[in-house]
Amino acid sequence: MTDGDQHVLIVDDEAQIRQFVRAGMELGGYRVTEAANGNDALREITLHTIDLVILDLALPDIDGSELLERIRGWSGVPVIVLSVRAGEVEKVKLLELGADDYVVKPFGARELMARIRAVLRRASADARKIIQFSGNQIDFERRIVTRKGEELKLTPAEYNLLSYFLHNPDRPLTRDMILNSVWGYEFFPNTRTVDAHVVKLRQKLEPDPNAPRHFLTVHGVGYRFVP
Repeated sequence: MTDGDQHVLIVDDEAQIRQFVRAGMELGGYRVTEAANGNDALREITLHTIDLVILDLALPDIDGSELLERIRGWSGVPVIVLSVRAGEVEKVKLLELGADDYVVKPFGARELMARIRAVLRRASADARKIIQFSGNQIDFERRIVTRKGEELKLTPAEYNLLSYFLHNPDRPLTRDMILNSVWGYEFFPNTRTVDAHVVKLRQKLEPDPNAPRHFLTVHGVGYRFVP
């Protein structure tokens, strides 16, 4: 994959920072999309293939660390955090939450570009992650789901829900956890949305949707995915 094929999302509420980062990225041959808040960022990641997220922590609607947690619930997209917070504890916290790198503001264009190239190199080395169960195959690099060799058509929400389950195997997940991680309360405030999408995944991926073996109901809690 060449730089020109790679799509970078810049998430920052300061237009000057977005323009500064964008100029360096486009000069390096990357495709760039901007988001001024967390909800717009989630929408972009849901609807489009993003190869790297550059995430500022101080967002007007969602704290950057919470947004990172949501993204990591269902996506392995590389994330570089930008922050004025330079403390070691803060850095360690963000890295443990799943950030791939941490850049302290103010920063130079050369430093940021070097960090971006390093993160993308690491990501390309392990991007071909494929998970299989019951004749289903999920290719995370290409975002393709196949069943018995035939490609399945999943909506973005169905794919993101599936990814969330696959990243949290054998773990009881409440409807609120799923809703908040996959959609965010700002988009779908009704937990019945989760139930409806689980039914769709069962219909498409279970050997027998009426007797599910993988997408299990945990009574009084929510759901659990068993590979």
